[in-house]
Amino acid sequence: MDSHQRSSIEDIFDSTLNLEETHFNDGYKEGFSDGLASGKEEGRQVGLKRGFETGEELGFYRGCIDVWSSAIRAEPACFSARVQKTINQMDELVRNYPISDPENESVSDVMDSLRLKFRAVCATLNVKLEYDGYPKAADAQF
Repeated sequence: MDSHQRSSIEDIFDSTLNLEETHFNDGYKEGFSDGLASGKEEGRQVGLKRGFETGEELGFYRGCIDVWSSAIRAEPACFSARVQKTINQMDELVRNYPISDPENESVSDVMDSLRLKFRAVCATLNVKLEYDGYPKAADAQF
């Protein structure tokens, strides 16, 4: 076999290998573009859902704080000083929650603190209030 024939056989195999690589690259580019578009929309939907859930939970705590604060205004001695202090701390946490800065690293700490203080007030008052949107301890799976 002369070098010209060997060269043309190699060219055929090169084009076959290049064809596979070309299809792979085209598929990758198409998949990346589609993933980018659908990823943005999916991210937007997840963000809206999480934002709504956070706002709903904050609203629940705001409502509890407002009711408890009204009771304190009507009857200042209705709750112990410790409970009143915890209610004021909850009020401060809700007012200072970084709503317009969802990427703030403190949001989970603030929410955890709110939940803990809420449970403490409820336990001290011996009331069974639960925020329906937050999983109950009995439902948690470990």
